[in-house]
Amino acid sequence: MKPAPSGTVAFLFTDIEGSTVRWEAYPDAMKSALRRHDALLREAIERRGGRVFKTIGDAFCAAFGTVRDAADAAFDAQRALAASEWSEVDGVRVRMAIHAGTADERDGDYFGQAVNRVARLLAIGNGGQVLLSQSAAQLAQDSLPEGTSLRDLGQHRLKDLSVPEHVYQLVAADLADDFAALRSLDAVQHNLPSQLTSFVGRSADLDEIERALETSRLLTLAGPGGVGKTRLALQAGAHLVARFADGVWFVELAEIVDPALVAHEFATVLRVPALPGKSVAEAVAGALNHKTALLIVDNCEHVIGAAAAIIDSILRRAPDVRVLATSRQPLDIPGEFVHRVVSLALPPPSAALAGPARGFPPDSDLPTVATA
Repeated sequence: MKPAPSGTVAFLFTDIEGSTVRWEAYPDAMKSALRRHDALLREAIERRGGRVFKTIGDAFCAAFGTVRDAADAAFDAQRALAASEWSEVDGVRVRMAIHAGTADERDGDYFGQAVNRVARLLAIGNGGQVLLSQSAAQLAQDSLPEGTSLRDLGQHRLKDLSVPEHVYQLVAADLADDFAALRSLDAVQHNLPSQLTSFVGRSADLDEIERALETSRLLTLAGPGGVGKTRLALQAGAHLVARFADGVWFVELAEIVDPALVAHEFATVLRVPALPGKSVAEAVAGALNHKTALLIVDNCEHVIGAAAAIIDSILRRAPDVRVLATSRQPLDIPGEFVHRVVSLALPPPSAALAGPARGFPPDSDLPTVATA
């Protein structure tokens, strides 16, 4: 077996768009369809010198020595998939992403920011589409196969909230090239602030938050100041943004000194106008009725009574709204689920600082949400 690529590695990640829906609708047919899909993907990857280092469900993670090899494998795989018959499962459309960067190869697996980046790039794509990061595009632009090209799709914020990625699409005359808008943070409703650093080290917390918000409409991240509650809440919002048709909205209370102004901050963020005969809190709760949204309410502790009051009012009036709050203490609202956030443990001196990609494979069934 060829040694695993090292140094600057070109990563190709793939998954089937809408696979969960197909498994529910065609459980028996999907078994044989997935076996055929797997064989086509593996053959295309290995023919171009790639190494499949992980599969998760219908998702493939492969490493190549060059971006050209990864691009050739993507083209080969898309052509093979397009030539195959998938009518028994109402079609199979595979999205793909390529990113190049340094990574830590260990025990046949890869770890580090490059792996995180390609997973999040894949999450914004459409079935049948092949996306490249800027670093991959720069390495590929002078060596693409004849008859193929790169299409500039502009800058997009990925779900790590850090520096936007300049995204490109691989184009070939014999493959589909007209797709829906990318599912980046730019394409959905939210006001999540950009972050200066990538998110690492709290995968278990993120998993717990996402599970808790499936069953609880109010989740409070409780812990001492400086422990990382805000960063964790923002990252959870970025991961969940596509699940809320009416957006994810960040309400920052740190600078609010007068509890009477808490409701006004909600109204400002949500652009709720004053209504004659109604309090600001009543107007906010009424505006959210029939909305499907996530509110991230940050730093509640110093105005906890006012924050708890308006959150309770919103939850009573708007059954499809969920709230993720951060506070040094619980809000003590009926139905509240509290997740205690503790300080991250320091790694041993010899440990690498990079960690594995969080949350791969991304949920291929998240809806695309139009920009407000």
